[in-house]
Amino acid sequence: MGKAHSNAYRQVARFFPELEAQPVLKAICGRNEAEVREAARNLGWETYETDWRKLIERGDIDIVDVAAPGNLHAEIAIAAARAGKHVLCEKPLASSAGQAKDMLNAVEQAQVKHGIFFNYRKAPTIALAKHLIDDGAIGKIYHWRAAYLQDWIADPNFPRVWKLRKEIAGSGALGDLASHQIDLARYLVGEITEVTGMMTTFIKQRPDPDADPPQLAEVNVDDATAFLARFANGAIGTFEATRFALGRKNCNRFEINGSKGSLGFNLENMNDLEIYTQETIAGTHGFRTVNVTSGADPYTAHYWPHAHIIGYEHTFINVVYDAFQAIAVGAMPSPNFVDGYRCNVILDAVEKSAATGQWQEITF
Repeated sequence: MGKAHSNAYRQVARFFPELEAQPVLKAICGRNEAEVREAARNLGWETYETDWRKLIERGDIDIVDVAAPGNLHAEIAIAAARAGKHVLCEKPLASSAGQAKDMLNAVEQAQVKHGIFFNYRKAPTIALAKHLIDDGAIGKIYHWRAAYLQDWIADPNFPRVWKLRKEIAGSGALGDLASHQIDLARYLVGEITEVTGMMTTFIKQRPDPDADPPQLAEVNVDDATAFLARFANGAIGTFEATRFALGRKNCNRFEINGSKGSLGFNLENMNDLEIYTQETIAGTHGFRTVNVTSGADPYTAHYWPHAHIIGYEHTFINVVYDAFQAIAVGAMPSPNFVDGYRCNVILDAVEKSAATGQWQEITF
């Protein structure tokens, strides 16, 4: 997600010129000097570093964005916080709830601001869904139903990249995909109190991209995960995340059913929100699709003319905009490490349930 993050910082000043403090792209960090030098040149960074420790020691750095693989999040974020830097981090926050708690403790003890890239919260459609729910438009919520479907590793000859190694990624479809669903569920429906789940790995060995001569290596993360959940407000939820849904490229969808109506969303049509309410003309009941591009939401008025759609990359720009606006006035960005930690607690509980076959209570 490094390019998505870099693009967000570069574009936020263009689309949100009213920012209290305009971002200055001081330094980008990467391990390969030739590649990070080229990235700095192409993406508009003033300088570059090949050691993140040098980056956080610099006096001209105020905010550190952690877009490294999951196994590095805790070390970098904690060090950055202790150096007095505000910290933004890619999701999931950590490889475990324990690590996530250490990160949360570090930013709170250092009294720095913190945020996490649960970027789908920042789609205009989700902003409208949140407004409708909070306004009581669909009444008491009964159901949350979510599926995040991809197919990019369905080929058994696809190599064992880092996302398929637990020691680096933490988990597979669970952390990579279901973490987004968990955050949206918490944001829109409320806290989750209990889960029961299952996880499976369909292709247990894959070609090792680093092996010479070629050989197979173990895949030790889940290819697919499904779980049930109970919410504090009495709603029930279903979650499915897989990288083996052939034909589905990035289908992150959910439906929420309430006592007065329902809402539906699919990231592959991210500008559209499906809305059903009973307040309509007799005989015309049914879902209607609203193209959320009017500019009445917090974001789209900053981009293109009315009814012109925005894309995936704009959700990252919106995360950065909201974080910068919050930091400028001394407020805490949202979502932040509290949300990241709570998501990690739920991820751990799903994994434990899959191993034990038992419901797991969620305690923060």
